[in-house]
Amino acid sequence: MTAARGGTGRPTGRPPLTEERKAEIRLEIARAAVDLFVTQGVAATTGEQIGAAVGVSARTVWRYFPSKESCVRPLFSAGIDLIAACLRRWRPGEPLEEVIDREFAVEGHLPAVPDRSTVGALVRLTRTEPGLRAIWLQTYDEAEPAFARALAERAGLPAGDLRPAIQAAVFNAALRAAVEYHAWHTADTDPDPERVQAELMATLRSALAVVAEGVA
Repeated sequence: MTAARGGTGRPTGRPPLTEERKAEIRLEIARAAVDLFVTQGVAATTGEQIGAAVGVSARTVWRYFPSKESCVRPLFSAGIDLIAACLRRWRPGEPLEEVIDREFAVEGHLPAVPDRSTVGALVRLTRTEPGLRAIWLQTYDEAEPAFARALAERAGLPAGDLRPAIQAAVFNAALRAAVEYHAWHTADTDPDPERVQAELMATLRSALAVVAEGVA
């Protein structure tokens, strides 16, 4: 006699997705969304189109993101954790740009960003697309506490201390300004992704070096 389904203790449906796989799906959706936004505009892009480009339903898209504009957040936030790690490992008297070069050399590239020229075009869209601009600014707003914690840890200060909070705000503004500056001054048609990446890294190093001069 065959045991009833579920009575054997064996799983009867699909296994749950791992956190790693969920992150991969989020990134796939983000890449599809940015490609569609850049090629046909935000208004003309639907959740159904984003899902179809990834091979999932619109319902799945909305399960991961509350709006089509928010789909690009994984690309906007790429590198924030690595920058925070750089700030924690930044020793007094050491040039911050050397720390960044060392940490990013381990990664080999900015995490999660598949095409710098495409992302540059997306950042340029934030000038004219209020929904994307809101996500762009919110991403940096949410990154600031991570930078503050890293700077507090570096200085041996309480997490809620005012000084690292102010320093984090300065670093955060510098990062956003650097990425926007790079986006405004980089052509969509640059055929050399390695050169685009090198130019972005140089801009980030320059911006962070400027603010690092005011941090003991």
